[in-house]
Amino acid sequence: QKEDIEVTLLPAGHCPGSVMFLFEGANGTVLYTGDFRLAKGEAARMELLHSGTRVKDIQSVYLDTTFCDPKFYHIPSREECLNGILELVRSWTSLSRYHVVWLNCKAAYGYEYLFINLSEELGIKVHVNKLDMFRNMPEILYHVTTDRHTQIHACRHPRDEDCFRGNRLPCGMTCQNGTPLHIISIKPSTMWFGERIK
Repeated sequence: QKEDIEVTLLPAGHCPGSVMFLFEGANGTVLYTGDFRLAKGEAARMELLHSGTRVKDIQSVYLDTTFCDPKFYHIPSREECLNGILELVRSWTSLSRYHVVWLNCKAAYGYEYLFINLSEELGIKVHVNKLDMFRNMPEILYHVTTDRHTQIHACRHPRDEDCFRGNRLPCGMTCQNGTPLHIISIKPSTMWFGERIK
């Protein structure tokens, strides 16, 4: 038996290119999420999720997400997280130009929002190993750099933890103009909110 099904890809907000699948056919409509992160009101702005002035009737939703678990009962908004990180980075980097921050990002993609906002708010570009992964995201290119002489680093090394223990950034920087660096590490990870349920 054959049936025509319309498949619509909706932005998942998880990392660049991430999507949710909306399947529509004679037997109903199904939404398959995968990992997603949508702020309040974002779904209301997705035209393809609507029919006329209302949201399409969805019979089934498949939540295939890391955080569909009761232990993640509260995950702060992206804005709350950004403000906390921004406050910490601002207070640390303002101490001297030798006070630097290492953003211990475990994935290659998905932190663009953080890089752009830190750069815009503090006027400091974020050091990354290579720019080629961002070539198709021109809006971020102004906010990242391969110049290691900056106060915010998101450079990566296969064994980041080992590098950091020696007061050395993953890119190898230990000092500037002979002055040792003072490094703090920030690990932007949603997993923290499940590990520390209180």
